[in-house]
Amino acid sequence: MIGVLIIAHDTLPDSLVKAVTHVLGARPPQLETLSVAATDDPTDLLPMARERVRQVDTGEGVLVLSDIYGATPCNLACKLVVPGRVEVIAGVNLPMLVRAFTYREKGMDTMLSKAVLGGRDGVLRVAVDPIYAATRG
Repeated sequence: MIGVLIIAHDTLPDSLVKAVTHVLGARPPQLETLSVAATDDPTDLLPMARERVRQVDTGEGVLVLSDIYGATPCNLACKLVVPGRVEVIAGVNLPMLVRAFTYREKGMDTMLSKAVLGGRDGVLRVAVDPIYAATRG
């Protein structure tokens, strides 16, 4: 099973874990987080990030998810990349996480593809049906 590490700003990693646990009914195994505070020095966080990767890697690799491409959490995640073994996706959201956990036993390439599609397809404009809008009140 592919491990998952979420590296993101402030309390977002823990909030995402709480939300995906709610959606899936239980906390997924091999899931760790690393929160990055505004005052953190990224060089101090790198050893912790590497340790978290080791904790969730049982031999099939690790998917690292970060929040904003180019921001400190993503830059930190990029230092962990080992192509085919430790991969990174930026722009983590709940649909992406659900999809990643659904496909984590299908191999890294499939998990990466499905997670990105889930994240992308989970973002859409919601049009309010006029029938429901009329009942708001």
